[in-house]
Amino acid sequence: MLRKNIKQLFIASIAAATLFISGCASGPKVRTDAADNINFTDYKTFNFMAEPATDKAGYATLVTQHFKDAISAEMRALGYQYSEANADLMINFNSNVESRTDVRSLPTATFNYNYYNYRRGFYTGFPLYTNDVDTVHYKYGTVNIDVVDAAKKQLVWEGISEGTLKKSDLENPKQAIADVIGLIFQQYPTRKQLTE
Repeated sequence: MLRKNIKQLFIASIAAATLFISGCASGPKVRTDAADNINFTDYKTFNFMAEPATDKAGYATLVTQHFKDAISAEMRALGYQYSEANADLMINFNSNVESRTDVRSLPTATFNYNYYNYRRGFYTGFPLYTNDVDTVHYKYGTVNIDVVDAAKKQLVWEGISEGTLKKSDLENPKQAIADVIGLIFQQYPTRKQLTE
């Protein structure tokens, strides 16, 4: 009975540790950078680079269209107007998905009952400490957005998001792209000024 209780306590503590670790996991990391001495309210219109970085194959991809739709929605929400010709701002974007592998080691304690059978459950010996090794394969995504002053041909703002992709992100890329673009544009200079 004591042996069973100790084992159940050990399993419960490992489960609690796992929940705590997974609870600490957060969404993608977003970072941005803006050029100094730029008044973003001076810009009124935007357009996209003729060949965004996501069109490496020489034709417009679905991913490119998803990015354009999401970025256009954010720019319009910020008060900018889309313009085919002579736009104040030109926008480029890129995404990269790579496969990664992590090897994780979790310390565990085991109790050897077979050799010490003579104790018959009255007491247990000292636990043997080992490590459980687990290999985890996952997809890691990076999104970059460049906002360029068209007249000066100068990068004025850059937004980057990095994070692990969930299965739902891979199954519904349009929504995943819209979500990450929304997170990046929360840091856009004029939006930050409005919330401060």
